[in-house]
Amino acid sequence: MDMKRRDHAMHHRAAILPAPGRVEIVQSFLRAPEEGEVRIKLEGCGVCASNLTPWSGPDWMTFPTEPGGLGHEGWGHIDAVGSGVVHLQPGDRVAALTYHAYATHDYAPAGMVVQLPTALEGQPFPGEPLGCAMNIFKRSGISAGQTVAIIGIGFIGALLTQLAANAGARVIAISRRDAALSVATRMGATATVVMDDHWRIIDAVKNLTDGRFCDCVIEAVGKQWPLDLAGELTMERGRLIIAGYHQDGARQVNMQLWNWRGLDVINAHERDPAIYIQGIRDAVDAVCEGRLDPSSLYTHRYPLAELGQALDDTRDRPGNFIKALVYPA
Repeated sequence: MDMKRRDHAMHHRAAILPAPGRVEIVQSFLRAPEEGEVRIKLEGCGVCASNLTPWSGPDWMTFPTEPGGLGHEGWGHIDAVGSGVVHLQPGDRVAALTYHAYATHDYAPAGMVVQLPTALEGQPFPGEPLGCAMNIFKRSGISAGQTVAIIGIGFIGALLTQLAANAGARVIAISRRDAALSVATRMGATATVVMDDHWRIIDAVKNLTDGRFCDCVIEAVGKQWPLDLAGELTMERGRLIIAGYHQDGARQVNMQLWNWRGLDVINAHERDPAIYIQGIRDAVDAVCEGRLDPSSLYTHRYPLAELGQALDDTRDRPGNFIKALVYPA
């Protein structure tokens, strides 16, 4: 039996959103990978908070979504390669930059795949957010002896806490949930502040820094208030890093404050796929070297059929929730 016929004897299961707040699992036949492409039998996929706006059904969304659509944090084993692929082969365990990973299989150009070493065997590896954290950290310019505030301790905020602490920075973690602040302490934060009252938080950070405020502040929420707060906590000539994904409309900023303090404002998002891939490679190195350990942050796991519950929990963050993973089986 040739490859194409054998592939078409294999079934592919994927999640679709037929309407806001609903998930269905559909089945189809697998196709062979095209030239320069690999097919990945997925082990799992992380659930990203950026999915929550599409999940809520904004006017600009089109339903039903494509099979597997919205899933972009997949990892697994290559099970077929297209013509012209020379450095990857079936059996290689990989993370990849793909966009239909709420499924049993996904496809990626060979250049958008990062091989995972045997040292990571058996470990979940949602490459895209791990790479994002590495890229944000790189652009933040954090070094030993600096004071860094991180506003929002979700998955990315917790990773950045650990990266900054391991670089020798003093980290002040700010979050609304006690459970998240406990995570930040475990990841190396030297101080935590509950995100409740705007002026109380400013006073707390002022006291923690002897009135100087912070060399670097990372806003990792994606909402107006945390952005306002970030400017207030950044010292003169400090760096304000926007890591939050602001996808629900325009923002206002206190430009008078930003001008007066002479802030460097860095939007640490990337869209170049090559930079994404380099970030994933950097994450592989950081995990292997012990500078990054995300294992305790994967707090909730779901089968693919329960993707809807995983998205709801990503929105509602029950208990000790930090990061959801979905598995095809």
